Order: sequence, then C-alpha cells, then structure tokens
Amino acid sequence: MIVHFNCGDTLQMKKKHPCSGDLFLVLRVGSDIRIQCKKCGRDLTIPRVKIESSIKKVIPQNEQEAEHGSHSST
Repeated sequence: MIVHFNCGDTLQMKKKHPCSGDLFLVLRVGSDIRIQCKKCGRDLTIPRVKIESSIKKVIPQNEQEAEHGSHSST
C-alpha cells in the first residue's frame, strides 16, 4: 500500500520513539524519508518501504495550521 505524504506533514507512528513520542515531522521525501521527532528533536532517515508500514496516521500540514489557530484577527 502506498501512503501519500509531503514535506511538512506530521506522521503518527504505530510504535513510540524511545522518548515516548509518536509524532514525527516529515523533512524530506524520496526513496528515503527524513523525519524529526516532535518531542525530542531526533532526526532519522528511514527507507520509504520501512516507514510506510509503520505509519498509523498522516496529519497534513494544512490541518496542523488550522488546529493551531492560524486565524488573523486585525
């Protein structure tokens, strides 16, 4: 199964990182995926095949901006 995600998206993984975080920011997409743990900041490069089987949920970047209240009240 092909999972579609882009740079800036957040991936929720099935297993937690040793720091107990399960959310990772996508930094680079290609045959290898570069992600960064949102809790501890650790940077990882993982083959696409391995990471696709570990993804529980993809949170697109535009949904994250809406959650954080990117409303401008002037």
